[in-house]
Amino acid sequence: STRKSIVMASGGVADGSKVGFIGLGIMGKAMAINLQKAGYKVVVWNRTSSKCDELVKLGATAADTPAKVVSECDVTVVMLADPAACVQVALGEGGIESAISPGKSIVDMSTVDAATSSKIHDAIKAKGGRFLEAPVSGSKKPAEDGQLVILGAGDEDLYTYALPLFEVMGKKSVYLGSIGNGAKMKLVVNMMLGAMTCTFSEAIGLCEKSGLKRDEFFDVLGAGALQSPWYTIKGNAVNKELYKPDDVTFPMKHMQKDLRLALELGEEVKQSLTVAHETNELFKEAMAQGLEDCDLIAVHPVIMKK
Repeated sequence: STRKSIVMASGGVADGSKVGFIGLGIMGKAMAINLQKAGYKVVVWNRTSSKCDELVKLGATAADTPAKVVSECDVTVVMLADPAACVQVALGEGGIESAISPGKSIVDMSTVDAATSSKIHDAIKAKGGRFLEAPVSGSKKPAEDGQLVILGAGDEDLYTYALPLFEVMGKKSVYLGSIGNGAKMKLVVNMMLGAMTCTFSEAIGLCEKSGLKRDEFFDVLGAGALQSPWYTIKGNAVNKELYKPDDVTFPMKHMQKDLRLALELGEEVKQSLTVAHETNELFKEAMAQGLEDCDLIAVHPVIMKK
């Protein structure tokens, strides 16, 4: 496409070049596979090394440490579960920072809080490296289909340089300015996602317990201004009772982590988040029942029993 050729002309990551990828969970694995299939030579690392096997079969190379990935690649993408994992992999022994030198670039696509992002950014910048935070909106299927929305912030030159990678992994990329803004935008969006999911669940319960049919509710919902792909996907999950860990597209523990971080941000900026607070309590209750590795829609049976 013309967009792609403009990006390439302005000095983007070259086709077929080496790209590092650290973190092969539900999202990371799908994203790394898409980069490998698009012709990049992907060098991978994951804490549980067996998760690298599928990528290696597709032609990727596995490295022993995060530092080894960074030393082999000019640009490395990071996709980890939470702030603690990011700090450990970035700044711990054999971590990313130990291999940073001028010319090395890190694109962190994990969902973390702004403070964690800034901390890692400062450490990488201090050694002459470049850092971009680029958390994503979208879960397992959009990751597999290369349909994520990518929220870039930080080094704008690196954002431009990474655009060819974003074109493979996502359908839309935005640049949001200074470091921390990508993290904040992601938390705002996911806070709404959690609240929407719980409201949807309560609405199904109210519907059924007052003698209305669930499928008729879904039909009416889908015909009006509240029509949303999210309700279609999660309505389908409720119909099929996709509550087991095997059915996960967005783990509940990650949803609750994002709500916790959003609530912390609300406190910091003095914005009351009453609905998000109640939503967080519902997910915590579901997690206390052992559902943390299930999809976030597994909150539904918990809400129905309340």
